[in-house]
Amino acid sequence: MSERLLQGVYVPLITPFAADGSIALDAIDRLCHEYLDAGCAGIVALGTTGEASSLEADEQRAVIDRCAAACDERGAQLIVGAGTNNTVKTVAAVEALRGTPALAATLIVVPYYVRPSEAGIVEHFKVVAAASPVPIVIYNIPARAGRNLGARGMLELAGMPNVAGVKQALPSLDAETLEILAGAPRGFSVLGGEDTILFPLTLMGGAGTISAAAHLCTARFVAMIECGLAGKVDDGRTHAEALLPVVQAAFAEPNPSVFKGALHAQGKIPTADVRLPLVNAERASIDRALAAVDAAT
Repeated sequence: MSERLLQGVYVPLITPFAADGSIALDAIDRLCHEYLDAGCAGIVALGTTGEASSLEADEQRAVIDRCAAACDERGAQLIVGAGTNNTVKTVAAVEALRGTPALAATLIVVPYYVRPSEAGIVEHFKVVAAASPVPIVIYNIPARAGRNLGARGMLELAGMPNVAGVKQALPSLDAETLEILAGAPRGFSVLGGEDTILFPLTLMGGAGTISAAAHLCTARFVAMIECGLAGKVDDGRTHAEALLPVVQAAFAEPNPSVFKGALHAQGKIPTADVRLPLVNAERASIDRALAAVDAAT
């Protein structure tokens, strides 16, 4: 790819639940339009924040369809999480997305739990990319996957057909991430996945972010990333400093419990519920997040 397919802010949408435990589909519609109104480039369905692993197959499809309809209506991009730690099942998951409206890319996590070698990780992504009806985004999150895809393997994949970029979710702007930013082809989008360092990553050549924290203060996250892309250091730093307490408060408990608590308190979703093995956030955590949001807006 000679030009970036993906750039800007993408919200990995929570899956809101109704009081009876079913998915609150109308709330998905409202949230998608709210985030697109705030300037997001698109929506990610079935990401970590969407509790994809706790959803049944029919529920997953319903979430995809609602997000796709909203993105299609607004001319926005849809990314769908489809990765597993099984290559054959991941291929089936991406193939099942063929024909989905507004689908721009699939988000494919580094295979978790089985701890493959780097060579195995690279081959996994090559096979999935060859099968996917749209370009793939590598989801590199060592804290969850148990394996990190380093610069050598990442840059090999970055030059492959049908690989659009990476969600790089490492806790720091480390040397290998800088190697990827420096060495990747022009069309490969490095999207921040660690919300505390989004602005410096964008200044160093990142294309934007898939940011759970952008569920809150969305317009300000969009403004921060726009500053990074434009090289507006002082303005972007002001945004980043204001948003840091929001990020820290929102991740005080396992994702997405605090986000759901805050969104429910704001009247945007019908309950704050998550599904086991997650549990709902403590009231004190929600209050801290809301206070941080108030301070940043």
